[in-house]
Amino acid sequence: MAKKKKKQTVHRRSPCPVACTLDLLGDKWTLLVIRDLVCGKSQYKEFLASPEGIATNILADRLARLVEHGLAEKYPLPEQPGRDVYRLTQKGQSLRPVMMSLVKWGLENIDGTEARMTPKIE
Repeated sequence: MAKKKKKQTVHRRSPCPVACTLDLLGDKWTLLVIRDLVCGKSQYKEFLASPEGIATNILADRLARLVEHGLAEKYPLPEQPGRDVYRLTQKGQSLRPVMMSLVKWGLENIDGTEARMTPKIE
């Protein structure tokens, strides 16, 4: 019998939109995976190659969570059976301005930061 996948839920501290957004996106790894998706990364190995060094179990969890909450979609790579690729959904794309604002803020307020984020134009 196939194992049922446990549906992940987001713990909500309050109905405040900022708190709810942070409950979903507020950890370092989720935002970095979204950054990579915005920049056009789509394959698991590409996410693993990011300089921050995300662990495979954390990456798998964050990708599954983004898919579950409708921010990303996963689909098979036709030319490579058994391999999947990820892309932002329309809901996920709506985070682009937020990510660009974080880049801008970091460049203006944190010494030593560099703009390496080049968003993929869609």
